[in-house]
Amino acid sequence: MKPFRQSYTLLLILLISSSLYAGDTVIVKKDPRLDILAGKQAEINKRFLTQAGSGLYKGFRIQVLSTASRDNAFSLQATLGNSFPEQKSYVTYQSPNFRVRIGNFLKREDAEAFRKQLLRYYPEGLYIVDDAVELIIPETEEPFVQ
Repeated sequence: MKPFRQSYTLLLILLISSSLYAGDTVIVKKDPRLDILAGKQAEINKRFLTQAGSGLYKGFRIQVLSTASRDNAFSLQATLGNSFPEQKSYVTYQSPNFRVRIGNFLKREDAEAFRKQLLRYYPEGLYIVDDAVELIIPETEEPFVQ
């Protein structure tokens, strides 16, 4: 009687396992919001690679003047602020010189285009330099909706 029981059990297991067989095709339906999230994450990753720390980004500025005179440096900064109010100007000190730089450019091409504008007023001594620049990130037009 034992062999009959074992074969009956084996037959029962085979019938159950064959009915549970699902095949080799899997259909996955992706939520379209995942594409939006993936795009936002890619943008965040791209920004992270360009960050220089403290909310600043790797970019370019145009150095207009390097001088030992503090008064000349701040006078030129005021002139640049009046002449080009859309661009922010900066004075930094690295012993023994004060440096006057203008602009916050992420791309060298943008800095070069602005440098050409400045060449009309300051024909000599304009250099594009690597610097940590400020960047105001615009809000996204399309909010994430669940």
